[in-house]
Amino acid sequence: MLSKPAASHPAVSKRMSRQRIADTGIELRVRRALFAEGFRYRKHMAVPGFPRRSIDIAFPGKRLAVFLDGCFWHGCSEHKSTPRSNDGWWASKIEENRRRDLETTAALAECGWTVLRFWEHDSPEEVVTAVRRILSIEDGKGSDG
Repeated sequence: MLSKPAASHPAVSKRMSRQRIADTGIELRVRRALFAEGFRYRKHMAVPGFPRRSIDIAFPGKRLAVFLDGCFWHGCSEHKSTPRSNDGWWASKIEENRRRDLETTAALAECGWTVLRFWEHDSPEEVVTAVRRILSIEDGKGSDG
């Protein structure tokens, strides 16, 4: 595990402590849209075999896991930013997050789950469309083409 360095400035420390881990803006928008369409799900469900990891939006009966990854924390190539202070530590931290994401996806897939990953900048409509498509295929309502 990486040893966390001290914040470069008290304001940075305060800002980082306010970062949401769960119930982020994108999570709330997607969950509201899914609920409005009649979908029922579990939020922040533990990943089987990894009790300290959770699925953002889970459909356990259908074995569908939806992750809404933050651009900064998960290293989005489109919106990646590198902090000026402690840049080496942050690069390692984000790379470790990406490695953990791959491991989690692989472990869920091995257990028969379908895993959908989206970035925080993806539209809620895009997420709901993908969920609807997967769930309709699972229900035998999907089209062949």
